Amino acid sequence: MALAVLCPGQGAQHPAMLDLALSHPAGRRALDDGSAALGTDVREWLDADAMFANANAQPLICLAQNAQWRALRDDLPRPRALAGYSVGELSGYGVADAVDVATLAVLARQRAMAMDAAAVASPGGMIGIRGIPRRSLEALCAEAGAHVAIATTDDAFVVGASEAGLAALAARCERRGIETRSLHVGVAAHTPLLQAAVLPFKAALDASPLCDPAFPVVAGIDATTVTTRERAIATLAPQIARTIEWSQCLDALVERGCRVFLELGPGQALSRMVRERCEEAEARAVDEFRSLAAVAAWVARKLAQGAGP
Repeated sequence: MALAVLCPGQGAQHPAMLDLALSHPAGRRALDDGSAALGTDVREWLDADAMFANANAQPLICLAQNAQWRALRDDLPRPRALAGYSVGELSGYGVADAVDVATLAVLARQRAMAMDAAAVASPGGMIGIRGIPRRSLEALCAEAGAHVAIATTDDAFVVGASEAGLAALAARCERRGIETRSLHVGVAAHTPLLQAAVLPFKAALDASPLCDPAFPVVAGIDATTVTTRERAIATLAPQIARTIEWSQCLDALVERGCRVFLELGPGQALSRMVRERCEEAEARAVDEFRSLAAVAAWVARKLAQGAGP
């Protein structure tokens, strides 16, 4: 019986996403350190436009999660492992003490800038699709010029493509009665359209003081366990342009004995996925709680109970 930490990606930002972290001295210090490294106060990005701009969203999400973690970690047991969804995987290396908050903020900004630059030449976006097996979806994607970006469950996916490709795919899905939804992400992340961003981000990682994580991180591209700097770079960089096998990442955490899952903010989507996929696991998001003390108390109670309801 063990704790796993989950770090989400973009899409669930909200104006109150820093409030809990700001209620704790360690959380405030983390946000101050990240803001100083970026040369701007990230709290000024908490409006409807700024918080979703890619160059702001990625460092903001990483700082929000790491500020929450620093406010919580002294009251929580050491996680057995961690997984991060999209930019959340980079954030996870901050949680796992492989990189300090200031460096993390800069790396997140560099990642976003590399992706934005690649998107100028290969613009696109992303949509969510539910209710179709992967093989069938891949056939539709091949017809429309789209790509499976994230496999969230066995029949739910995020797909990336050019705007024309997304429109063609959505039309095919509509004719078959397959559910689609637009996502608030302005690039075709985790698809070959962003291949040009991989080498610049790898160079940034190579030049950084990133070190071995203090506990294992599950790699998004293949659900393998990462315990070294070298493997972290080898999986983080190509992740920009490759499919994230998220359902496999959750399975890997369960296989390691994780039954209590804590999702850092913003959002609650990853904890819902855990509950749907693993009946014996307990999963909640920090965003569900009113206080940091309540988060720590819930984790302690569930671990003592052996998870379960």
